[in-house]
Amino acid sequence: MRIEVQTFLKEHGIRLNTELGQHFLIDEEILQSIVKAADIQPTDHIVEIGPGIGVLTVELLKRAAHVTAIELDDRMIPLLKTYVATKLPGNIATKLEVIHGNALHTPMPSKQYRIVANIPYHITSPLLRHVFLESEVHPESMILLIQREVAEKICDSQDCGLLTILVGLFGSPKIIRKVPPECFLPPPAVDSAVLHIQCFEKPLADAVTIEEVFRLVKIAFSQKRKMLRNTFGPFPDLMERLSALQIDEKRRPQTLSVEEWIALAKMKVKN
Repeated sequence: MRIEVQTFLKEHGIRLNTELGQHFLIDEEILQSIVKAADIQPTDHIVEIGPGIGVLTVELLKRAAHVTAIELDDRMIPLLKTYVATKLPGNIATKLEVIHGNALHTPMPSKQYRIVANIPYHITSPLLRHVFLESEVHPESMILLIQREVAEKICDSQDCGLLTILVGLFGSPKIIRKVPPECFLPPPAVDSAVLHIQCFEKPLADAVTIEEVFRLVKIAFSQKRKMLRNTFGPFPDLMERLSALQIDEKRRPQTLSVEEWIALAKMKVKN
C-alpha cells in the first residue's frame, strides 16, 4: 500500500501538507482493523473527515449505503474521485458525496449516521465538541484514528479531563488498537490509536444540564491540580452543592465521575 500511495501522489504532483495534519494511512492491517471495528451495515450512512485520496473511503463505499467525505484541501478532491473511480465499479462509486469544506463548520447529517475517519490530530477536541454539542443529531458511533495520548486520556475514568467528561456524557469509549508512526505517510511524531466511541441513544443529561456541567468543569479545571475547595471556594453556592452531595471538597476535579458532574449540575437546574 505504501508504494501505491506514494506512486499515486507522485504521478499527480502532490506533496502532503503536514500543517493540515495530512498523514495518510498506508498499512493494510490497520485499515482492515478500522473497517472491522466500524461494523458497517449495508444501510449505513458514513461520514468521513479528511479522506485524502480515499484509501479508507474505498473500503467504506464497499460496505455502506452512502459515504459523505468532508475534505478541506481542494487539491485532494479530484484525486479522491479519481482514486475511488479506479478502485470501484461506477455503481458503487456513485454512493460517494464529497463536501469541500471545514468539518468543524459543516453541519452533520440530519438523520442517522456513523463517523469513521483518520482525522487531523489537531481537530480532535473541536470535532468532538462540534459533533456532540453543536449538532442536532449525534452519530450512532465513531471510529477515529487519533493521537494515542489523547485516546488514552479520553478513556481514563480515573484521571478525567475535559474530553473524558465530554465523551462520557454522550458515549462509551474504548481503544481498539495502537498504531505506530510507520503506518503513515509521512510518519507523525507521535503514536496513534484507533478509538471507538459507542454513542448512547440519548446523552446522560439534557442540554441545560450539560451546559451547566461545562460551566462547572471550566471553573474546576481553571487551576491545574487544585482541590475543589480552591476553585469552587469563591462560589458559596458551589460549595453548598458539594456538601449536599457529600463530595469531599479536598478532592481534585479530575477524580469526579461524569455522574457526579451531572449531579452537581442538576442542583442548579432544579433551583
